[in-house]
Amino acid sequence: MPCEGCMERDNRSTDATVEFLLLGFSELLCVRVLLFLIFLIVHLVTLAGNVMIFVAVVMEPSRPPMLFFLCQLSVIELCYILVIVPKALLSLIVVDGSTISFVGCAAQMHLFVALGGAECFLLVAMSYDRYVAICQPLHYVAVMSEGLCLRLAAACCLGGFAVSLGLTVAVFRLPFCHSHHINHFFCDVPAVLHLACTQSYTPELPLLAACVLLLLLPFLLILTSYVCIAAALLPVTSSVGRGKALSTCISHLAITLLHYGCATFMYVRPKSSYSPARDKMVSLVYTNITPLLYPLIYSLRNKGIRGVLKKMLRRKKIAQVNWGTIRAVMCVCGKF
Repeated sequence: MPCEGCMERDNRSTDATVEFLLLGFSELLCVRVLLFLIFLIVHLVTLAGNVMIFVAVVMEPSRPPMLFFLCQLSVIELCYILVIVPKALLSLIVVDGSTISFVGCAAQMHLFVALGGAECFLLVAMSYDRYVAICQPLHYVAVMSEGLCLRLAAACCLGGFAVSLGLTVAVFRLPFCHSHHINHFFCDVPAVLHLACTQSYTPELPLLAACVLLLLLPFLLILTSYVCIAAALLPVTSSVGRGKALSTCISHLAITLLHYGCATFMYVRPKSSYSPARDKMVSLVYTNITPLLYPLIYSLRNKGIRGVLKKMLRRKKIAQVNWGTIRAVMCVCGKF
């Protein structure tokens, strides 16, 4: 049953004139400037790290499938920054919170969930890559062809955007109460659902379905891949060979645990357990710390990424040396 004070479901409640107020961190007035500087530095480092990985992989003429998927992961993280960061930083500057239109809030939620869903499916594709590399090494090149990698990448994006579109439409078709104050720094699903004027659990069903499609099923597929990998490594008697095979999976496992751990805590729970302060802190980790750790994990643990970054730095040094030589020659010739 709708609660008292709900908006009528007419054109006036869903047109572009309706606005939400993102309260952000309005309760932390004393440390607002410090938080702004910390977030800005974190976002700049995250941006630099993901751009560096993206450029390094793009400049590599021969890209293994895992590097291709890492490149797509970096693009997803860069898009996360563009979707979340501007409003998050603005909420720290504006004392009374920042406003966002009905359409803008829906678009932000759609893109955020779509990117998160694409990342969930991408982690499945990466686990399949590890499964083929370890369990079927002789067929790896034939199975993980460039065409298959492109199809997997496209399927990850389309799947994430399709599920996100259905969830966003379901959420924004709900009747909202007159209070449009979202106690968050972006239009997250639980925060917006908290404004819905309903007393039943029906509005949570689309979120539950999205969690099954974006979290449970991908996680089960990843778990299946690693069970098969573990079964394939059991007969291996050499500890060196077994450790070498497992070392190629550590980075992917670390990111999978980070991503699914935060996402499960955020979304797999009833609306009644919603806590604005706690959710904002977890969202900070999910949208800020996790994307920052991704480049660090892969640059430190992945030999392919380390090799590509070394090649890029070597090319940069060679280019600087060549440019210095050219300038010296031109100075001698009297052209400078």
